[in-house]
Amino acid sequence: MTAHARSRQGRRGLAALVCGALAAGGLAAAGVSALEPGSARASSHREAPLISGQPQYDNTDVYAFVSPDKPDTTTLVANWTPFEEPAGGPNFYPFPEDAQYDIHIDSDGDAQGDLIYRWTFDSKVKNGNTFLYNTGQVTSLDDPDLNFTQTYDIDLLKLKDQKVVSTKKLANNLPVAPSRVGDASMPDYKKLRDQAVRKVAGGGTSYVGQADDPFFLDLQVFDSLYGGDLSQVGDDTLKGYSVNSVALQVPTAEIRQSEKQPTVGVWSTTQRKNAKGDYTQVSRLGNPLVNELVVPLRDKDKFNASSPWNDADFLQYVQKPELARLLEKVYGIKAAAEPRKDLVSVFLTGVKDLNQPPNVRPAEALRLNTSIKPSDDPKRLGVLDGDTAGFPNGRRLTDDVVDIELQAVAGELVGNKNDLGDAVDANDMAFGKTFPYLALPTSPTHAPATKGGGDNTSMRGALGGGAKVQGPSASDGSGGSDAVLIASAAAGAAGVLLVGLGLAWWRARRRGVGGVL
Repeated sequence: MTAHARSRQGRRGLAALVCGALAAGGLAAAGVSALEPGSARASSHREAPLISGQPQYDNTDVYAFVSPDKPDTTTLVANWTPFEEPAGGPNFYPFPEDAQYDIHIDSDGDAQGDLIYRWTFDSKVKNGNTFLYNTGQVTSLDDPDLNFTQTYDIDLLKLKDQKVVSTKKLANNLPVAPSRVGDASMPDYKKLRDQAVRKVAGGGTSYVGQADDPFFLDLQVFDSLYGGDLSQVGDDTLKGYSVNSVALQVPTAEIRQSEKQPTVGVWSTTQRKNAKGDYTQVSRLGNPLVNELVVPLRDKDKFNASSPWNDADFLQYVQKPELARLLEKVYGIKAAAEPRKDLVSVFLTGVKDLNQPPNVRPAEALRLNTSIKPSDDPKRLGVLDGDTAGFPNGRRLTDDVVDIELQAVAGELVGNKNDLGDAVDANDMAFGKTFPYLALPTSPTHAPATKGGGDNTSMRGALGGGAKVQGPSASDGSGGSDAVLIASAAAGAAGVLLVGLGLAWWRARRRGVGGVL
């Protein structure tokens, strides 16, 4: 690739993320100033100071789309716990028991929730005398060798003026698919995932468990705008990482107001129990990238804790987005005139005659017209490419929201045609054709760090410190090299323990408290 080509590609990459955030942000600004206070949502991968230290409560993305294989249903997906490294044991990635995970539905366009789907969790450990997540090979969700298990409930709350008027139990004590430990422990993880797909009350279908992170983009914008020389673009930052997902497929008639008013607004929140036993909102999310790339550090935590109808508090940041100024200053891409009224319909009110409910109150939530049938040939650019079943009409897993937002912010809707993007156009793993549609999480066995030659030679070398293992052959029944390796590992562990105890004793003596040990 020539330097010129790299520069052009890098320029597209930076613009994509910058404008993606600018789009959602600038829109919110314009919409609130032109109409009424609305709401803003954010794709959040460690986007705010407090939530970055609480990944289990960090909502990363929300998706809402008419189910492609069951068009009379709508699929809702929300993800938490960003950047789950495949080999992150021994505790891996449980759902917290002190949290409420919510997906909100606004069925009349007033920026307030009419329905809340709420997930809560319970954990159990079979054997507390081992460090192992599983004590043997796991072949089913009720396998006794699955040492750590979780179950969940789903409650459907109906609201009026933000007060709960009724609660219905949709699911009780259903199994959570475990974190993917590896092929030796879970030789058929897809089977485990399939077993975790369950029917729920009201005609819905549910899945809760680990999944490949479906968001694809290049996030290296934070390294001085792609390194300052446009060389850091085109890599899917989230490749190989997983998230904790809740997915729910529900009859569309259950969430829309009526056939005449089929558009719903969708967003999610996380509440965490505090020391007093009360729940406090710590994260919220609808459209991607707002809190990450628009809201400044001083107000990011406030944004996560606030409500959709109070987003006028952040108007100054979205009216004059910092990223838009950086884009113009560094790359010479002239920022559009403010306020961005051309984008209000895309991000705040819905597009007229597409997904705008009557008497809409501007709110930066996903807006989905549930009467629009799924596309037989989905386009990654959604509505911009003539595919009205895609973003910003809801959000499908395959929608390239970064490129869509970028092109819209760069003026696509006001005649400034462009093909800006971050050079990441699809997820690294294929999505499924049926519910829950999410790709399986990456197995640690196949993660890049564990890959070596055609056999296990490289890994054995690493475990053995690079030394050649000597010992009897495996044919004599003694275990051969494996036995030597295991014995060496055990001896090594004992040696480390002795050294550690020795160091502790020596340090204690140096402090004059040797008698305590």
